[in-house]
Amino acid sequence: MSMTRRRMIVAAVAAGAGVSAAGVAARLARRYGLVPPDSGGIYGPGETLTYATQRLLTAHSTAREFSRNMISKAPFANEIPPLKDEFKRHQSAGFKEWKLTIDGMVAHPASLSLADLKALPIRSQVTELACEEGWSYIAEWIGTPLFEVLHAAGMLTQARYVIYRSIDRDWWESIDMADAMHPQTLLTYGMNDDDLPVRFGGPLRLRLPRQLGYKSLKFVDSITVTDSMKHFGKGLGSSSPEGGYAWYAGI
Repeated sequence: MSMTRRRMIVAAVAAGAGVSAAGVAARLARRYGLVPPDSGGIYGPGETLTYATQRLLTAHSTAREFSRNMISKAPFANEIPPLKDEFKRHQSAGFKEWKLTIDGMVAHPASLSLADLKALPIRSQVTELACEEGWSYIAEWIGTPLFEVLHAAGMLTQARYVIYRSIDRDWWESIDMADAMHPQTLLTYGMNDDDLPVRFGGPLRLRLPRQLGYKSLKFVDSITVTDSMKHFGKGLGSSSPEGGYAWYAGI
């Protein structure tokens, strides 16, 4: 039996066994390096079980893509906090000076404008954004696959996570390499045949259709590639678990 098949069987058995198997699953996840950054605390074993099982069973799966006639007529944009002066200056200039910085474990740190991103391969997808609050909508998202930017920056082989931050540094997230290199993970600057509106995260949003909406961070202007989350924030992987949400929000 191959190791991959054995891992899948173990994960399925652990999931079927319920809460009593959470401790065993956590130990197996650590053995195979499938431990989320927020694995500590009372909910840690459950977070680890969820993350490890989904990674083993769905690492290469894709989110459903819809036909254009299913695009929502009036997509919902949730409330955003007041935008800071720095953002307003970019907005008044048409985001011509907006830059995405890429640093950390890359051979070629870079600072890319929107025009630079648009010079890289472009992909569009019609996918659903599902919010943890219960609402959702379907839209066309247009952008550059994240893996194209990581390849161009010369991401190092020991990298394990990609951190991405909003211009408001209180908002930041991270994902593992399975999602960072997934073809549906886009640095999005277009929506429904137009520029990405500010209320939906423009000028640049990381679109992650395989996870809940809060992982699709708005106003992204910084990416850091790393092999550990220990020295970022509280070491939990993003601002989401620091506020009570799960780091991994797979759907």
